[in-house]
Amino acid sequence: MPLSSPTADAYQGEFRRLQSLLPPEMRGWVTVAPSTGMNPPVITAEEIDRDQVEVQVDLVRWDQLALDQRNLLFWHEVARIQSDTLPKEGWEMAALAIGLGGAVGELWVQDTLLLLLSLGLAGFSGYRLWQRNQKQNSLEILKAADERALELATQFGYTLPNAYKSLGSALKVLIDQTPDRRQRRRLETRLDALRRSAARAKARSQRPAGPSYDT
Repeated sequence: MPLSSPTADAYQGEFRRLQSLLPPEMRGWVTVAPSTGMNPPVITAEEIDRDQVEVQVDLVRWDQLALDQRNLLFWHEVARIQSDTLPKEGWEMAALAIGLGGAVGELWVQDTLLLLLSLGLAGFSGYRLWQRNQKQNSLEILKAADERALELATQFGYTLPNAYKSLGSALKVLIDQTPDRRQRRRLETRLDALRRSAARAKARSQRPAGPSYDT
């Protein structure tokens, strides 16, 4: 069903708003668009060309978030783009397609050796893709992106306590929305790390300044 005009206009307005939250140097090559896959994450980013990145938003779940929560989750993706930790399609994806296609073909011609070779190629390239995905989505990378998102928020006028609060509440919402136990644990780990970081930042801000001496 096509979107009604008021809804479409609202979404386009939100995309323009998010575009304005990009650092100026990224506005020419990073775009924002609705997610098109089945059961997509609420927000993610991926390379669509060698010099073009697209931030994709699940509009239904995005609407359920407060404005400040949206901003911090968006800056998390911006941080991942800046740190060059987005998934990239390499030779593994092509090899996986070739291996799977060859395996299907050999089932018809019943060549056992070629079937085993095709399955081996598909298995190896699939394992390499899994390894790459695990590395690029490691918790350390995600936690580093959270910290960078806080820095970006302060550059756009947030106080640091409010940035922590907004990102923490956004992660809580995602935890409540996530049925997959493994993904929920990853979000909970990020939230725990964020709480520890906020406690350290609060302790630093309350630390008395050293004595000053008049000269």
